[in-house]
This record gives sequence, C-alpha cells and structure tokens, in this order.
Amino acid sequence: MAEAPIFAFKNISIAFGEKRLFSGIEANVNKGDRISLIGRNGSGKSTLLKIIAGVIEPDEGEIFIQPGIKVAYMPQEPDLSRFNTLKEAIVSVLPKSDQDNGYMADIWLDKLKIDGAINPKQASGGECRKTALAQALVIEPDILLLDEPTNHLDIKTIETLEEIINDFKGALIVISHDRMFLSHVSKQMFWLDRGNIHTTKRGFREFEAWQEEIITQEINEQNRLAKKISEETEWLHKGVTARRRRNMGRLRKLIELRKERREQIKQIGNINLNIDEGDFRSKLVIEAKHICKSFGNREIVKDFSTRIIRGNKIGVVGPNGAGKTTLIKLLTKRLEPDSGFVRIGKNLEEAYFDQNRIMLDPKKTLWQTLCDKGDHIMVQGHWRHVVAYLKDFLFKPSQANCPVAALSGGEKNRLMLAKTLAMPSNFLVLDEPTNDLDMDTLDLLQEVLDDYGGTILIVSHDRDFLDRVVSSVIYMKGDGSIFENAGSYSDLLAKIEQDSTPKAQTKNISKDMVIENKLKKTQKLSYNQERLLKVLPEEIKELEKEIANLVEELSDPDLYQNNPQRFDAASSDLAFKQQEKSAKEEQWLEIEMLREQFLS
Repeated sequence: MAEAPIFAFKNISIAFGEKRLFSGIEANVNKGDRISLIGRNGSGKSTLLKIIAGVIEPDEGEIFIQPGIKVAYMPQEPDLSRFNTLKEAIVSVLPKSDQDNGYMADIWLDKLKIDGAINPKQASGGECRKTALAQALVIEPDILLLDEPTNHLDIKTIETLEEIINDFKGALIVISHDRMFLSHVSKQMFWLDRGNIHTTKRGFREFEAWQEEIITQEINEQNRLAKKISEETEWLHKGVTARRRRNMGRLRKLIELRKERREQIKQIGNINLNIDEGDFRSKLVIEAKHICKSFGNREIVKDFSTRIIRGNKIGVVGPNGAGKTTLIKLLTKRLEPDSGFVRIGKNLEEAYFDQNRIMLDPKKTLWQTLCDKGDHIMVQGHWRHVVAYLKDFLFKPSQANCPVAALSGGEKNRLMLAKTLAMPSNFLVLDEPTNDLDMDTLDLLQEVLDDYGGTILIVSHDRDFLDRVVSSVIYMKGDGSIFENAGSYSDLLAKIEQDSTPKAQTKNISKDMVIENKLKKTQKLSYNQERLLKVLPEEIKELEKEIANLVEELSDPDLYQNNPQRFDAASSDLAFKQQEKSAKEEQWLEIEMLREQFLS
C-alpha cells in the first residue's frame, strides 16, 4: 500500500489582477521526495512555493498537510534588515527554549562558513543567502522549500549545499536555474507550463527528453481533436527540437575550440613568451605578462601571464572574494597592475555586461530601451526589427510598448542582455550573466554565445553553463595563484582532483599500473569507432529529414479525421525516429569524447 503524502494541493488556482498564473493544478509531496520545480520566468514557480509555505493563500482549491509536519521556506530575496547580526537572524527562527543556547545556530554558521558577527546591512549577497539557508535548515524541517538557493553563491558553497541536501532526510522542493545543481539534488520534477502542472518521478537529468515528449503528445492531441496548434506550443516545440538538432554541431565546434586553446596554453606556458609572435599578434586580443595586484597585505593576483586570442571563450571561476572581477578589470585595463603589464589588441570593440553597472530607465518602454529612434536595430552587422529582436529574447510582441518598470527581475536581466548583445562588439565581457535567468533564457544565451564570432570572458558560478560554452577556464584559488585549464569546468575539476592526489600515493604505484597507464596513453579508437564517427552524422542528418517530414505530415489538422490509421502510424514512427536520433547522437558524442581523451 502506497504511503500517504505528507503534503498535497488539489485544484488550486491563483490570479494577480487579470493575469491568471495557474488554474486547477494538483500534486502530492511524499516523505523524502527531491523535487525540482521548473518553469519559465513568470510561470508562477515562486508563487506556488509561497502557497506551499503558507505565505499566501490560493484563490481556489484545497491544501492538505499532515499534522506535525514542519515546513521551512527560503525566499528568493531574504530580508534580514531587522537583525543586528547574521547569527541573531538564525537564532530568531528557533523555538524560544533553544534561543538562549546558540549552539544550533553555531553548527550552521560553521557548516556554511558564515561570520555570525557581521551586520546584515554590511553583508554581501552571498552571506545573506547563506544565512537564509541556515534559517531554513536550523529548524530541522520535514519539508524544505528553496527559491533560487544558488544565487550569489560561489561554486564551493554550491557543492557544500548539494552535500547538505543529499544528507537531508526530509522532502525538498527547489527552484533553480542551475542545471548541474538540480541534476545532483533532484529525483522528481514539477513543471509549471502555461497554467498547468506536469509531474514525473524522473530526475532533472531527463528534463529535456520529458519536455519534448509532453509537447509532442500535446500537439498530437490537439491534432486529434482537429484544433489549431497554439502559436506558443508550436514555438516551444520548434525551440526544443531545433536546440537538439544543433547540439551535435555545437559540441563538435566546442571540442575544436578547446583543442585550439590547449595548444595555445602550451605555447604560452613556454619559458619564451615571444614564440610564434607573428601568428599571435595578428589574432591578439589581450596579452598579460607577469601581472601582480595586491590590496594592502592581501595578494589578489600573483605573477599571472596569459594571451587571449580572437575566438577564445574563457570562463573565470573561484570562491567569492577571490578577485575574479579584479582580474577582469586588470585584463581589460580598467585597473593597473602593481607590476607586469597588459596589452590590448588593436581594433577591439568591447561590450561589458555587469548587472550592477547597466541601468535601465523604468519609465522607458522595452522598444525605447533598445531603439530610441525608428523601428530597426543593428545587431552584429545586421538590421533587425526591434519587435523581432525582442521575440528572440522571449518577449511577446505585446510587451514591446510596456514600461521597463512592469518587468520581473528575470525579464529585466533578459532585456539587459539583449541591450548588451546588440552593441557593436568583437569582445564580450560578461560578469555573472546567468543570475535570475530561467532555463529557456539560458538556452537562448548559450545559442547566442555559440554563434558569436568574437572573444568572450565570462565570470560565472553556473557550472553547467560553463561546460556548454567555454573553451577554457581560469581558476583563481583565492590566495593570488591563478592557472588556466583548456576544456570545461568539469575538466578543470578533474585536473584539480588529479593534482591534489598525495605524492606518496603516486610513489607507491606498482610497475604494472605504470605500464597500464602507458598503454592507455597509446590507445586509439577502434576501426569500428572511427567508422561510426564518420557515418553517424550522415545517419542523424537523414533521420532529421524523416522527422521533419513526419512533423509536417502530422501538422495537417485534417489528417486524423480523414485517415486515423495513418495518423497513428505516423505518430508512432515519429516517436521511434526521435528516440533513434537521440541514441545515435549520444553514441557519436561518447566516441568523440573518447577520441578527445586519447588526444589529450
């Protein structure tokens, strides 16, 4: 017999003014569930979390919670202003009997590395976020609700949070844009989509496949009922399938970029930094030689050298306070080093995205923000109608003449990105571009950066985003030491773990293991793998044509009425061919990654 849910909602609806967020939705939460709550900005994710937390009530519907169940809620924008210290903020949520003895608060101050004596008004965004997390966790809840818990946190703290959540015994519902975080902590999904909720027992790693299944099923159902496919559903379906279609080409291109950067780093690492000077000079964007920077007694940058070449896409990572923004300012000559020098290449046109630097006029419309005069805007050398360009960034045409003040936080970030990426540039500097962006916008940003022909420097804590976009990663440890590793963030992590292996362990490796490692290095792809690497792209291309033909056939609203047998056959054939294409894409990627491993 199935265990009764500890929390449930049924037929709940809510609207703000004329805007209905969702209607008649229902779902259950069971003991130990790990749920990722997914949806586009404005779909009602935070509102649903507040309903579950009891912060607001729905307009209609029923809420059930088992007696004695404790719910803890961490809001997206925690307000700690009424407290004198961060420790006081944590102690305040404890029962009065425990408040005199602050040991429970001390446990979480230590786990999350929080300085409890800091006044919240002087605390950074990351420190306030960690304190809000501690407030939620210290009461030992049965249901933990987290709204964007990774915002403002550095990668190390995010990894600590993943460990804490995986040790947590209660149920979890989390909203986050961080794909890797969701993949590590979730085992179920709630997807809020156009006023409805879809639920599954599958983990977030399977979200894209599940999303495509639902959209295809929805379109087939609408066809079966002889209804016109809604514009939004069709657009969403095209977006998902197009993204999948382009994945393989993008991965191939990214692998090539990483290979190029690996060779460049090898040359830069040579004692003589002037080798291949002619080739480097013609493509040079930034050259830094032996730069150092300190503030007081603290070394931020210690003897760092690099050359950034046209087309490089470089991520910058490190703990909060390590000096990532300082390094960017040094490399772009906004700040002078204490020693060493930085040289900028000729004809460099820079566009700089910094959420704290770009100001939006709340009185202006979206149209006026992008285009003061006329109705066209120049984007990367091509004229675009301002409404068409806004649609690229997931704004509806009806929003073009709305004031900026009416936008949500995520929508404002989207507009700032649109404004930045429309600037004439061949060099993009992006400081935390992914904060508050939903997954559709992150996919869009990834596509734009993939297609960008210039050079990119990105400061980000979003590990999955870095894995998908950058050709190399600059790692700042926090003690002034800096090094660059060609590849993704995951490659960097593997390199750090490999380098941190104790030397004593290395000395004790047997001769047999040394021989085995040498053999591994001489390995290459088998004849069959080489053959598949060549034939799979052609097979995938052919499947894409067949899938496109089937989609076109099924889009005929009269097909089901005139020939239901053919409709059913085409639907089954479409599902089969989509699965076959995904399998072949994964097979190609596995072999290509293996080939890359042998080359490195």
